[in-house]
Amino acid sequence: MTQPVTSPVAGARRPSALLTLAAVAVAFAAADTYVVVLALPEMMASFGIAITELQRAAPIVSGFLLGYVAMLPLIGRLADLRGRLPVLTLCLGIFAVGSFVTAFSVGFGPLVAGRFLQGVGGGGLVPATLALVADLYPPSRRAVPLGAVSAVQEIGSVVGPLFGAVVLALAFWQVIFVINVVVAVALLVGLRILAARGAAPAAEGTPAAGRGSALRHLDWLSLALLAVAVAADLLLVLRPPVVQRDLFWGQLFIPYAGGSDWTTPLGIAVVTALVALLLRCTFARRPLVEVRGWVGALRQADVTGALLLAVALGGVVLAFATADPAVQLFAPQGHWYLLGSALALLTLLVHLRRAENPLIRLDSLRARPAWGALLVSFLVGAALIAALVDIPIFARTTRYPDSQLMAALVLVRFLAALPVGAWLGGLATRRFGTAWVATTGLLAAACGFGLMAQWDGATLASVVVPTLALVLCGLGFGLALAPVTTALLGHTPADSHGVSAALAVVARMVGMLVGLSTLTAVGLHRFHVALEGGSSASAAALVQEQTVFTGAAACATLGAVLALVLLRDPHAPRRGGVQTRASSQAS
Repeated sequence: MTQPVTSPVAGARRPSALLTLAAVAVAFAAADTYVVVLALPEMMASFGIAITELQRAAPIVSGFLLGYVAMLPLIGRLADLRGRLPVLTLCLGIFAVGSFVTAFSVGFGPLVAGRFLQGVGGGGLVPATLALVADLYPPSRRAVPLGAVSAVQEIGSVVGPLFGAVVLALAFWQVIFVINVVVAVALLVGLRILAARGAAPAAEGTPAAGRGSALRHLDWLSLALLAVAVAADLLLVLRPPVVQRDLFWGQLFIPYAGGSDWTTPLGIAVVTALVALLLRCTFARRPLVEVRGWVGALRQADVTGALLLAVALGGVVLAFATADPAVQLFAPQGHWYLLGSALALLTLLVHLRRAENPLIRLDSLRARPAWGALLVSFLVGAALIAALVDIPIFARTTRYPDSQLMAALVLVRFLAALPVGAWLGGLATRRFGTAWVATTGLLAAACGFGLMAQWDGATLASVVVPTLALVLCGLGFGLALAPVTTALLGHTPADSHGVSAALAVVARMVGMLVGLSTLTAVGLHRFHVALEGGSSASAAALVQEQTVFTGAAACATLGAVLALVLLRDPHAPRRGGVQTRASSQAS
């Protein structure tokens, strides 16, 4: 089997600084996920899509999810082969490019492409950062930093809606993605400075850089070509009236053939500069991006397996994410999507058994806590989505029918408790072990949902009663995050931590998609039964939400039982409960 490249963070002299930058990147990408929910109406209006035509705008969301979910295992495998730091910088670069394309797209197609790139880059930051923790800390000390990463990721979900609301109140929706570009570039510069100052050795094949050599070794020609492409694209999209009306400069906007913007001089300049940039990065000695190195890593990463898994996951995303939960469990073509996913999955399993260097080594997930962590992650996602979606819906149905902001503020109490629980979960895991902490957290979340299932139309008029349920549920989910990831990384080999962490994120995301459709379908069935029984529409809606909360409590309870059974390791020493025989071998 091909040996993975030694991680560029091994022996890092500033692990806390490196981890801090990576965690900030994860938090910012998480915030971006929630920002789009607020910006979606304005984005639709910019492309002539009416608010009543949400299905036409579905690719804005599903494109992001496809990039986020379908490409994660491949990125995780690349992190195992090329190292964590190169993959972190690559993902930040992809996220920045995707944000720029989204902000300054010349049509709906490029907008969706930009969202896809955002999903690839933002999603890839998570497994690379989790694997980075496994590299920087021994198994017995991993739980706390894993809890910290989970906490900052959940903080992003709290800050995201607030950030989006502020930006949309002061400026256009495009500003959100421009800020993404600025922050991503700043984080890239920070990672490069840390590498130059010795926080991490250089990536394989790259000479070490001193403090003064970083600027000298920059590929200035590539940066110039990138600047030309960006400037030409900005002019093409913004079309400044002063420039466009000028007799000479206005010719830059006139297409040579047809009516496409890409046949204008500016469009041709963008394409030419990007092609030249690609050639430069392919053949230069010190390119801005080592294209040949990444192509070589892709060959080692089992592209065939990655494509099969992407098809399998993509079918699930399209089947559930493009459905209207109010009227259907699947999209109209959902059964065909799921059939394609099943065929791709079967083909993938055969391929993984036969491939010399497979994307996923099945034996690396043979330990019970390893595959058990993926199953628990799926159930965490299935329950978590009920809180994220149905708590604001409940608030709109009962207390705040005319205020989306007040309904969102009800959810903030839950979201604020999540990062606190994640931090506490990391601390508790070191003392009590993964199984008991995960079980306790999920049981707390189930109790919180159980209390929500008893809410009535007047509950939110109080402060104490709903806050107790929301905080209990948020703390519970937070507590479960770190021990589940710790169990997974503690029972998989060190050279597969990247792809293992990616699979954990994928399992939770797929659980969220399946949980949303399934719980909503069950809730709608109870809604119609209540209507047929003579209940009013408002009373039937209340029954629907109570049913969803009850289903989420059942998912969390099942997750707690499985965590207790599957995450326990009979070979683990009693003290701390984290260091296991498998983790000792992995480290």
